[in-house]
Amino acid sequence: MNAEALKCEKLDKIKRVVISEEEIKAKVKETGALISKEYEGKPLLLVSILKGAFVFMADLCREITIPCEIGFMCAESYFNGTASSGKVNITLDLKQDISKYHVIIVEDIVDSGRTLSEVVKMLKERNPLSLKVYSLLDKPDRRAVDFSADCVLFTIPDLFVIGYGLDCGEYYRNLPYIAEYDCG
Repeated sequence: MNAEALKCEKLDKIKRVVISEEEIKAKVKETGALISKEYEGKPLLLVSILKGAFVFMADLCREITIPCEIGFMCAESYFNGTASSGKVNITLDLKQDISKYHVIIVEDIVDSGRTLSEVVKMLKERNPLSLKVYSLLDKPDRRAVDFSADCVLFTIPDLFVIGYGLDCGEYYRNLPYIAEYDCG
């Protein structure tokens, strides 16, 4: 099968748009304003969990009107599949000394909670001034560990979703909306 046919076949697996581009933009703008107010005059570090959160992080930091720094971590648990492997692997760590910052972890989705639970535990040991998790999506029906984000923009049912940074086998991160995807 050539690349174009494969691309079309994969597009046929998008079932429906779950959260529109407009809904995402409105919530991100609102969240940026809240962060700007809460952290005004404070040293702020936004930490994006790669790869999925990079789109959310880019849009969110543009809506924050106060000075902030950014950092990146890569924590994997899916390894090109559609279900969590259950093992969290940190493949890229922060360079900053976070003890001088109020840290906001910017995440794409809280699913099983394993990845964020491990990342939060690791970062708390580094004594940040404060630490919060802001997640674009929350899928509480899939929670395998006791974990809740401090701020969630959207709560969704147990669907496999793609778009706005979320992928299936590295495809669809570039979609401007969140869509349900047929993995079968």
